Amino acid sequence: MGIDVRTEFDAYIGSGDVTVDARDVTLLRAIDSEGSLNAATDSLGRSYGHAQQRIVELEAAFGSLVDRQRGGADGGGSELTETADELLAAFDRVQTSFEGVAEVAETVLPGALVERDGELATVETPAGRLRALVPSAGDGTVQLTIPADAVTLHEATTAPVPDTTSARNQFAGTVRDIEGGERIARVAVDIGADDPVLALVTEDSRERLALEVGREVTVSFKATATRGVFD
Repeated sequence: MGIDVRTEFDAYIGSGDVTVDARDVTLLRAIDSEGSLNAATDSLGRSYGHAQQRIVELEAAFGSLVDRQRGGADGGGSELTETADELLAAFDRVQTSFEGVAEVAETVLPGALVERDGELATVETPAGRLRALVPSAGDGTVQLTIPADAVTLHEATTAPVPDTTSARNQFAGTVRDIEGGERIARVAVDIGADDPVLALVTEDSRERLALEVGREVTVSFKATATRGVFD
């Protein structure tokens, strides 16, 4: 079975097989602000039982996160531990790192409008034809922008057939550069255009796909994620 690495992801922190993601962070912060797990789940509209089980799973991986106080004059409650505070701070650092990379990571391809079907257009680029969202007014040369977090990388021999996926823009390419970070790697793939296509992947995904310079991959991205403007 082939491995696909999708770059539409949120920041996360992992310990073994357990990861803390944005949903977990929201729960922990709600516990902190509401003063109890029960009040936190009420405010978030979540199941108390599921949230309680999730806290148990997280604590088994990361250590004590919630200090629970039962009964008493104040009716008991919960507060986050120092470990939880450190975990939230680490998550914020990873999230900030991701957002900083994502904001600047995009590919710009020049092309010429070939045909149009409403807002969707076929554009001829140095890498080949692709589909993109292009304003209805105008014709001629188009500048296409592809966000790096909208690009998916596949093993070269196991990419899905275009007719079976919504990411119908597909190009064979070769990894030319990998810029690693704490949790995120920016991968540049040569698909035959003047500039490489940029993709963002987690470091874990990079290892699973065995990405390295010179590796052949298939790049795919949706037409709706590709935006064009006329020069």
